[in-house]
Amino acid sequence: MVLIQVFSLGLVSCSNAENGQVSTEQEVDLENYPGKKVLATFAGGCFWCIEAPFEGIPGILSVVSGYSGGKEKNPNYSDVSSGKTSHREAVQVTFDPDVISYTEIMDIFWQQFDPTDEGGSFYDRGFQYSSAVFYHDKSQKEVAENSIKRLEAAGIFDKPIVTPVIKYSNFYPAEDYHQDYYKKNPEEYYAYREGSGRDAFIAKHWPSNLSEKYKKPSDAELKKRLTTLQYNVTMHEETERAFDNAYNGNKEEGIYVCIVSGAPLFSSKDKYESYSGWPSFTKPIDARLLDKPIDSSYGMTRVEVRSRLGDSHVGHVFNDGPNPTNLRYCMNSAAMKFINKNDMEAEGYGDWLWVLED
Repeated sequence: MVLIQVFSLGLVSCSNAENGQVSTEQEVDLENYPGKKVLATFAGGCFWCIEAPFEGIPGILSVVSGYSGGKEKNPNYSDVSSGKTSHREAVQVTFDPDVISYTEIMDIFWQQFDPTDEGGSFYDRGFQYSSAVFYHDKSQKEVAENSIKRLEAAGIFDKPIVTPVIKYSNFYPAEDYHQDYYKKNPEEYYAYREGSGRDAFIAKHWPSNLSEKYKKPSDAELKKRLTTLQYNVTMHEETERAFDNAYNGNKEEGIYVCIVSGAPLFSSKDKYESYSGWPSFTKPIDARLLDKPIDSSYGMTRVEVRSRLGDSHVGHVFNDGPNPTNLRYCMNSAAMKFINKNDMEAEGYGDWLWVLED
């Protein structure tokens, strides 16, 4: 039996502190899970700090700390951490590609460590703490390599990215006391993140404290601010008319933000013509800003897409989209506000200009 984390809003956890979330536990039986299961394996220094950020994200079924890439069989923490093996500390993520794509997982991975450091990770030095993407198939390799090119073009980091993309060979789970370390030893975990410089590096290079910046207004305020259609779509899960909405045919550069909270949700770079009559995207800007509960209304079983910080309905996600994600985020225009690229800086979204880079 494996635990999947479901996060609630408004509280703070260093497992995903920028979105202000704390987890509660629900059990997921991986052996009997009815959906698809795909593996993703990464190294980014201390595995405690790479495991925690992936917990609780819809579509991610389990996250395990361990050791990967070396020749030695059944390595232990003492040997790996002291550099006596050819393994790196790593995490292995099991996810459902019908709910979250490998591309989205890669987007989260890059925001957890310094990919320009080839000598280790923060104050953990040595090969065993260096980063790597261990790809499981050709598609994962292409996604990883393209994501590096995109980050380089965007100029996120001051130095070149040195994280290698390596063919997956093996993974050995770490000892039990390392699993979910952020929950078992929260004070040590939080102190480690801060003391090592990891949190400061992330805050310098990526948007942070989003739950403080993007909050859901009161219901009374929403009724005053939103149109009837916008209110009914976001608060009562209604659907606007196909082909008769603001953004289905929009081809301008910019981002689409939650009409309720203002949180950034989608980029024009990921928008495509699905011929469904609603604006469609291959992926969100950040999967951590979405919730994806199962929607069983109207005699169908679908994956709903909700703005996590707005606690509002946005649309649904389907598995009939184009490469590389094979997902179609079918959204209601009424649930979003479009911010033109030329206006992003003035409207407080300058930190997301990089998502519009080729």
